[in-house]
Amino acid sequence: MTIRIAVNGYGVIGKRVADAVRAMPDMELVGVADVATDWRVRAAVGLGIGVFAATEDAASAMRAGGMPVAGTLADLLGRVDVVVDTTPKKVAARNLEAYWAAGVKAVFQGGESHATTGHSFVAQANYATALGRDTTRVVSCNTTSIVRVLGALQDAGLLARARGVLVRRATDPGESHQGGIMNTVVPEATIPSHQGPDARTVLPDLDVVTMAAKAAHTQTHNHYWSLQLTRQASREEVLEALRAAPRIAFIRMADGLTALNTTVELMRDLGRPRGDMWEVAVWEDVLTVEGDESFLTYQVYNEAIVVPETIDAIRALAGTVTDGAVSIAMTDEVLGMRRDFLPDAVRATTT
Repeated sequence: MTIRIAVNGYGVIGKRVADAVRAMPDMELVGVADVATDWRVRAAVGLGIGVFAATEDAASAMRAGGMPVAGTLADLLGRVDVVVDTTPKKVAARNLEAYWAAGVKAVFQGGESHATTGHSFVAQANYATALGRDTTRVVSCNTTSIVRVLGALQDAGLLARARGVLVRRATDPGESHQGGIMNTVVPEATIPSHQGPDARTVLPDLDVVTMAAKAAHTQTHNHYWSLQLTRQASREEVLEALRAAPRIAFIRMADGLTALNTTVELMRDLGRPRGDMWEVAVWEDVLTVEGDESFLTYQVYNEAIVVPETIDAIRALAGTVTDGAVSIAMTDEVLGMRRDFLPDAVRATTT
């Protein structure tokens, strides 16, 4: 069965989800909906993607601007099985009634609350509980990384509790001309920051506290974790637990990957579309274990990390693939995801 997909919102996440859907052999992108008439939506037209107007006002503006309009959002919903809502924060929840009325299943993003759908999703953790549901919410970029990494250690029986500090980017690179933090760091006003409680919507038994701050950069997020293990363990045991989980890849200071921008540049050199990194990038040679404690740092590419999770969420809602591991493998193969970004032979010459 081919799943017919609509993407409502063609911004930072929406355009990436649309491209991933187009690449999947079991999915068809019927079209995207938006309210804009700017370069982003015009680029979609140039790619041969059907563009629908999310509102009547948007339809008028698109036509006035000379853009071909394939129809309204209601028209698009009438042709699909699943809609992925990537509209701005707080807008998506208002779309839920339209999706219900059209009888389509809906995948939301982490900007919406858990209460909007009653289910939050990370493929490796709770794919089975999303099977056949009408809606789910793919958690935010940072929360996705927390569930992947801490969930891997929890699955291995190694994690007792986790305390993390998140250094967040100020804004997305494509919006840095519109505002952002300059020459300062802005701590979040509450502890825990929202990412820890959000992770527990997926892993209820996770003992986690997060603190966060926004910094004056636009390239990705950076996490620092202090982990209490369930017992004394070796460094290799912790690494093996991370290696056993999907969508975690290793980077190394010894390879010259010493800062966030270097990893971004590596993604471009690897030929990744838009330079995207869908994996959590863990610094292997920084990870430290002392008795029953472990300390690690990793990088989160906020513009892309939720894309593979969204693809898996589509399959789970549609019920076309019932085994989460199978869906993850399908998605990862098509996208070309890695466990190591550099081959062993290259690393051997730099260490």
